[in-house]
Amino acid sequence: MKKQKSPSFLAENRKARQYYELMDFFEAGLVLTGPEVKSIRQGRVSFTDSYIDFKNGEAYVMNMHISPYDNAGYAVQNPDREKKLLLHYQEIKQLMAKVEQKGLTVVPLKMYLKHGKIKLEIALARGRKFHDQREELKRRAESRDMERELARG
Repeated sequence: MKKQKSPSFLAENRKARQYYELMDFFEAGLVLTGPEVKSIRQGRVSFTDSYIDFKNGEAYVMNMHISPYDNAGYAVQNPDREKKLLLHYQEIKQLMAKVEQKGLTVVPLKMYLKHGKIKLEIALARGRKFHDQREELKRRAESRDMERELARG
């Protein structure tokens, strides 16, 4: 009997591409508790208003909501606690230096499984102005229309 592969994709921050211009991408591990892992595997995670903050030379995910696992037992869970990211020292240093520049931030993009471990894809990003967002949506709509016309032939 074959062992079923678990789904590698767990959650995505869909609004990030709309609100930010993404530049550099990194893969980071997360320090999680057991019930948090089970909750994430059920897809009960929300990236709303989440970002990466740096404290004492370490990176943390802030405002990422992981719903409490129903069968967690007696352990009380804080769904909004800051979760430590596992990155190389040089990566943290590089990100910290770029965040100090004007208008740059680090945002989480998606969560997935890799070799049985939960990973978080993060990106260095610059916030878009409202008119830039509208122009991007217009450009996408136009390219979609052109693709349709070409497909019709």
